[in-house]
Amino acid sequence: MAKPLQLAIPLCLVLLHVLSQYGCLAADPQFEPIKQNQCQIDQLQAREPDIQIECEAGRIESWDHYQNDFQCAGVAAQRITIEPNGLHLPSYTHSPQLMYIVKGWGVMMTALPGCPETFELSQGSEQVQEERQGFDDLERHQKVRFIGEGDIIAIPPGIVHWVHNNGNSSLVAVSLLDICNDLNQLDRNPRRFYLAGNPEDEFNRQGEDISQEDEFNQQEGEGISYEQRRHSGQGSNYNNNIFAGFDTSLLADALNVDIETAMKVHGQIDQQRSQIVRVEGKFGFLHPPIKSSHWQRTQQEQKDEQQGLQGRHDNGLGESLCNIALKQYLGDPRRADIYTPQAGRINILNSNDMPILKQMSLSAETGFLYNNAIYSPHWNLLAHEIFYVIRGSARVQVVNDNGETIFDDEVRQGQLFIVPQNHAVLQKAIDNQGFQYIAFKTQDNAIINTMAGWTSVLRALPDDVLVNAYQISQEEARMLKYNRQETLVLSSSSSS
Repeated sequence: MAKPLQLAIPLCLVLLHVLSQYGCLAADPQFEPIKQNQCQIDQLQAREPDIQIECEAGRIESWDHYQNDFQCAGVAAQRITIEPNGLHLPSYTHSPQLMYIVKGWGVMMTALPGCPETFELSQGSEQVQEERQGFDDLERHQKVRFIGEGDIIAIPPGIVHWVHNNGNSSLVAVSLLDICNDLNQLDRNPRRFYLAGNPEDEFNRQGEDISQEDEFNQQEGEGISYEQRRHSGQGSNYNNNIFAGFDTSLLADALNVDIETAMKVHGQIDQQRSQIVRVEGKFGFLHPPIKSSHWQRTQQEQKDEQQGLQGRHDNGLGESLCNIALKQYLGDPRRADIYTPQAGRINILNSNDMPILKQMSLSAETGFLYNNAIYSPHWNLLAHEIFYVIRGSARVQVVNDNGETIFDDEVRQGQLFIVPQNHAVLQKAIDNQGFQYIAFKTQDNAIINTMAGWTSVLRALPDDVLVNAYQISQEEARMLKYNRQETLVLSSSSSS
C-alpha cells in the first residue's frame, strides 16, 4: 500500500521543479494578479520600439513590455545605439540579459564582483609609455573585451557593465531581459540601475506624470527627445544614479574623497547627464597588442578562457565566476550548426557552448535564410522565442492551440516578434537580401519539434497513423514523410 505514495511524492517533486523552472509565475504570489489568461493571445504583432530616449551620444529604444505577448513571454527588450566615441554608462539589471551586437565595433567590460584586476600596468614598459601616457602607474582594472557585429554577450543579474564605441560608425546592440527568470527576485517591471549620470526611465512612457499630449504623441510614434526634455525642463528630477540616494557627506566618507567629488558622483554638478555620453578626449584602457582580426581575437579569447577552466572544479567564486566565458561569436558562417547550400544556415548557442547560460536559463540562435528559403514549421517545447530581424524580410505565420492563425504578416528589418511556447511558427524569406535574424529563447538548451524535414514529427509516425489521421492514401503518407530531405532550413519548391 505504500508504493503509490512513494511514487506520488517524487512525481510531485518533479512537477514542482518543472513549474518553478518553466512556469513564470508559479512560485511568487506577487505575480498572481497578472497570471490568469496572460498567454491567451488572439493576435500577435511584429513591433517596432515604443519608447525612445535621445541621449548625448546615442539612443535607447525599448519595446512596451506591457503588451500581451511580452507579458506572456515574461521578457523586455531594448535596442541601444551608441555613436562613435560614445560611452554607455556603467549599469546593471535585476534580471538575466543577453546582448547581441547587430552592427559596429567597440569595447565592453563586465565588472565581476570579488574578482581580481587582471589588467595592470608594469612599470618601465615601452608599450605602456606609448599607449598609456598620462595614466598613473597604479592604473589597473578587470578585463576589457573587444566586441563587434555577430557577438553575443551574457550578462547575469546585478553585474555592472559598460560599452564604448571606439569605431567610426554607430554601434547597435539588441538586448533581451528575462524578467520572468527565477534569478529575478523583484517584480516583472524591468529596471536598469545606473552608477553614473541622471538617466531617464527606459521602460515606461515618461513615468506616471506624462501629459495626455505626450502620451498621444508616443502612441503615434513620436517620442520625446533628449533635447526636448532638456529644454522644457521635463524629467529634471526624473531619475538619478544609485549613488544619488546617499547623503553627500556620508558618501564622501565612505569613498574617502572630498565633498566636491562626492557631489560629482551624485550627479549634482550636471543634472542633464544622460545614459550615453560623449567621451571627451582620448578614451584609454589596458589591453594586449592588437595584431589580429575581430574573429581571431574572439577565438583566442575563447581558447584562453577554456584553458583557464581546464582541470578546475567549481569550488569557489573565483573559479566559477571570474573565469567564466560571457561572450561568444555567432557571426561566423564556418561554425554553422545547420547548413543547406540552397537555403541558408543557422548558428545555435546554448549552455553546452556557454555554461553560464544554464544558470541564466537562456539561449539564442542566429540564422540567415536565402530568398524563398523556408525555416521548417516547428514549435519550442520548453521556451518562448523572441525574434529580432537584423536585415531583409520574411513572411511569418504563427498558429495557436485552436489551429487559429494569430500572426500572418511580413516582418522586416528592425522589428521584433514573439512566438509563445508550443505555438507553431513558419517563416519564409521574401527578400533578395534574404532574411537574417537573432532569436532569444527562455531556456538554456531549447529543443524544437519540426513539422517538415528529415527530423520532423511526421517522419516519426507510422504510415497508418497518417493515413487514418488525414484520410490519405499510403502513397500520400509516404510523400508526407519522405518528400523533404533537408533537416531545418528548407529550399523552396516555388518562387511565390
